[in-house]
Amino acid sequence: MSKKGFAPIVIVLIIACLVASGIGSFIYTSRQHSNVLTTNSFVTTTVPTEITTGTINKADLVKVVSVVDGDTIKVSIDGVTQTVRLIGIDTPETVDPRKPVQCFGQEASNKAKSILSNQMVRLESDLSQGDLDKYQRLLRYVFLEDGTFFNKLMIAEGYAHEYTYVIPYEYQEEFKNAEKSAREAQLGLWSPSMCNGDTTSSAGSSGQSTTTVVPTSSTLPPQTTVITVPPTTTSANGEIICSYNAYNCSNFKTHAEAQAVFEYCGGVNNDVHKLDADKDGIACEALP
Repeated sequence: MSKKGFAPIVIVLIIACLVASGIGSFIYTSRQHSNVLTTNSFVTTTVPTEITTGTINKADLVKVVSVVDGDTIKVSIDGVTQTVRLIGIDTPETVDPRKPVQCFGQEASNKAKSILSNQMVRLESDLSQGDLDKYQRLLRYVFLEDGTFFNKLMIAEGYAHEYTYVIPYEYQEEFKNAEKSAREAQLGLWSPSMCNGDTTSSAGSSGQSTTTVVPTSSTLPPQTTVITVPPTTTSANGEIICSYNAYNCSNFKTHAEAQAVFEYCGGVNNDVHKLDADKDGIACEALP
């Protein structure tokens, strides 16, 4: 082949190489770009979880059929009406046939009705408390559709006491702190012009307490402890009740008063009032 015929072939081969190189580079760059888009797309489409948004899955909601009082409601679950006792709170009685309407009971009941009537709520159970109480009521926490924790709200705004039934529950510390804040701010039932924390007295009564002298444990030197006990939690003759659950820790102003009643009724062998939740022989440890 002549040199004149060889030159055009070389030129064609060089051009072909350049073209092929350009196409390969374009394909590689395009693939890289595509990978970046895919990765970025994955990141931006990640949806925050229920915990971060505070929203509630609509499928978990049930309807409130009626409000019994401040700590008890009725809901419809799959077309069946069931009674729910709220965990961790206790409001003054308004419907117990054995007791008169207690101080701030109607206010607590009205508050619950104003918030929950005909509303959709989410119920949450607590394995530590079991599924049902002795009255066959569901034991649950209640959350509003916007994520508001109703149990805690009632305590925080002074419509309920924190209530531990024998075994500590998941939100116990949170509820106790809410009660402490409400008490210090004198909200609701903690107001001196209302119940001053003593909701066991009848609504509209003076709320005066009786003074009872209770002997301390026989293992101690002979002495007596003066205990102020709300009138509705003593028997007709003014004696301490030991035959049924008549007291909560909130009935006492000090640990010493609660301890004296605890021991008077039999201590750990007859803790009918559930004043010693951890069964260590010390009643109402949170009291001063």
